[in-house]
Amino acid sequence: MDLRIDHVTVAGRDLDRLTDAFGDAGLPVEYGGRHSNGVTHMAVVGFRDGSYVELISTVEPGAESPWWNDPIREDGGPCAWAVDVDDIEAVSADLRGRGVPVDGPSTHERTRADDTLVEWDLTFLGEGDAGSTLPFLISDRTPRDRRVRPTGDLASSPIVGVDTVVLGVPDLDAAARRFETAFDAGRPTLGSSDRLAATTASFPDAPVVLAAPDDGGWLADRLAAFGPRPVAYLLGVDGDDASRRPEVDIDAAGSLAGRAVEWLSVHHPVGRPYLGLVDARTRRAQSTRDRVCE
Repeated sequence: MDLRIDHVTVAGRDLDRLTDAFGDAGLPVEYGGRHSNGVTHMAVVGFRDGSYVELISTVEPGAESPWWNDPIREDGGPCAWAVDVDDIEAVSADLRGRGVPVDGPSTHERTRADDTLVEWDLTFLGEGDAGSTLPFLISDRTPRDRRVRPTGDLASSPIVGVDTVVLGVPDLDAAARRFETAFDAGRPTLGSSDRLAATTASFPDAPVVLAAPDDGGWLADRLAAFGPRPVAYLLGVDGDDASRRPEVDIDAAGSLAGRAVEWLSVHHPVGRPYLGLVDARTRRAQSTRDRVCE
């Protein structure tokens, strides 16, 4: 199965603060409206490949949310990811046949600020919060451009879209087996990350990097607080436009899973950078010095 990232989610107590943090870093945000659950609302950072970052919070501060309650109420930041599928019924049935816990499909909706109705189907995979380790599936019922479109100048930006999800996990081997079972992801390549203080596993055909803490540190603390879930997102930059840099604020540079990363200055709400820029052409590149997971 070709995993096409549809969107990734960032949760926090205050949607306005999330919006300001992204806008201050140079990423334009558009208010997306309230969900049909009556509790949450969201905003969108839309990219030209159709993927987007969803910023989510509760309409009423402190309200209990049916989705990602702990990350919203505790300013957890990165919390979930979704992949787009053409036939959600067929894909859901296939994953159920592979032994993956499947809940769905079910229909959902929200109303945009201009009163336009947006509808889609979701299937949740695995256990725990939707999209916390395995992605949830999404398929549009209404035209896709009702749900997402490039925001601001991102329609012409060298930033292509969401390239890779970095997942914090307590057990690297167990998490890798989940992706092999569900998506035929293949055997991952191991590496390490000083920034994450973690051992990493990346796949040749899946837009995912798994990260397990080496010994204590902030990643271990985050796993204790929120469980396995995304800890960072990498945005792909068109290599052909390397001379035309994105107009965003860079906080630091480094590498992850054999790829150079420039970390954006978005720190809120977790207090550290969690959005990185990578060359979109290098996602499947793996270092020949890394060893394959046994």
